[in-house]
Amino acid sequence: MIIGVAKEIMKGEGRVAATPEIVGKLVKDGFTVLTEKSCGLGAHFSDEEYAAVGAEIVADPADLYARAEVILKVKEPLFNEEKGMHEIDMMHKGQYLITFIHPASPVNHEMVKKMAEKGVIGLTLDGIPRITRAQNMDALTSMSTCAGYKGMLIAANDLPKFMPMITCAVGMIKPINALIIGIGVAGLQALATAKRLGAVTYAADIRPAAAEQAKSLGAKLVELGVPEEAAIGEGGYALALSPELLAKEREALAKVLPDMDVVFCSALVPSKIAPQLITEDMVKSMKSGSVIVDISIDQGGNCELTPAGGSAKKHGVTLEGIKNIPGMLPTSSTWMFSNNVYNLVKYLAPEGKMALDRNDDIVKGILTTIDGEIVHAGAREAMGL
Repeated sequence: MIIGVAKEIMKGEGRVAATPEIVGKLVKDGFTVLTEKSCGLGAHFSDEEYAAVGAEIVADPADLYARAEVILKVKEPLFNEEKGMHEIDMMHKGQYLITFIHPASPVNHEMVKKMAEKGVIGLTLDGIPRITRAQNMDALTSMSTCAGYKGMLIAANDLPKFMPMITCAVGMIKPINALIIGIGVAGLQALATAKRLGAVTYAADIRPAAAEQAKSLGAKLVELGVPEEAAIGEGGYALALSPELLAKEREALAKVLPDMDVVFCSALVPSKIAPQLITEDMVKSMKSGSVIVDISIDQGGNCELTPAGGSAKKHGVTLEGIKNIPGMLPTSSTWMFSNNVYNLVKYLAPEGKMALDRNDDIVKGILTTIDGEIVHAGAREAMGL
């Protein structure tokens, strides 16, 4: 089986889907591996390192897409300005694509439809279920660790003030208040980072167990008033709330936002659009100079005003909607990501060829398009199919 490792073309993306170490493992497992020229430079891996472990370096991405049976990427397919065509247009019927597709996100709907029309078999890494046997394939958790850490550093950099308490000859500057919404892997890492940086930390999560984890890290809890039975879904993930309960959650958050200097948003519902928890009016209530970092933006974002893929300042508040925060830690995040992908490839192709069991929980979670159809439940729901 021929595996192609494509170079990422998203602006600012330094990651690559496989390190030389992982390519070497794939070659030893009997796969032929094509790596696009310079694909690893952003993560500080040279073509020479890939060639040394048995990869064939391919200069033209169109050639790589044409030859490979399986394409490994980090981000969803995009328009390649250098080639003057979309990455999907370089793909072919029956080809497997393993990457983060985020198919439920509205900005990706047309791209997902195009994948289906092309006959591409899309496998989205954000659909890996939270079960024991899938832990070593869970790239979303790995990247969430990176996003939580780096996202809080971005907030610190945007702030017009110190994060920790500072004492000096003229007096004392109080530490800032940081609210973390959504205490999953990213939220916990953001919380720990904010605490290390000296902030007074607050946490909000509709799941009691997640809130308790935040409390154990010293955070003050914001009570959201959502019943436990309405909050927790399969695998411990949050459930989508009814409009009434969502309004109740917003009301609770609105009471504390005026006191916050940093708000880190990471509330997600698996395979669905992210819940919108912060409205424009709520942003208006915040202090001038405060910061919202919304890492849920790949699935639509938790804040109504978050700019998808960029930064903006509205009503005196800096909003960060950077879509590839883990890409800002390319060496560490690539190491984690590529190990996850390797374990998934080995699981899906135990005999050296891809074999999808449609009844398998992992396959059901990640399968997005196949046989010309969109089969991902979250995407279908979001598209109204």
